[in-house]
Amino acid sequence: VRLVESGGGLVQPGGSLRLSCVASGFTFSNYVMRWYRRAPGTEREWLATLDTTGSTADYANSVKGRFTISRDNSKNTLALQMNSLKPDDTGVYYCHAANYNMGTNYWGQGTQVTVSS
Repeated sequence: VRLVESGGGLVQPGGSLRLSCVASGFTFSNYVMRWYRRAPGTEREWLATLDTTGSTADYANSVKGRFTISRDNSKNTLALQMNSLKPDDTGVYYCHAANYNMGTNYWGQGTQVTVSS
């Protein structure tokens, strides 16, 4: 089982990044997907959730209106489009997969996002 994030990097305030998370080793379409981040010196923060079909999304207030979560079940891929980035968005971003019927969940290794001028 693997979740591999990519797309992080250094971006100026106001800029955009698109993160990807590629899943393998499990039935991606059966899993609710989430993005989290951990800023330096803080606890991991939930950012967004997307249901198995990609039809229902939920966002933390801190990113609502700026970030968009999406998935392509045919490619086993989750994405996070991040716009209007702020320095407070700096952190390591993780994708997470959960199947509550099976009681299984998986984490990726994270990708670093730094928002700085």
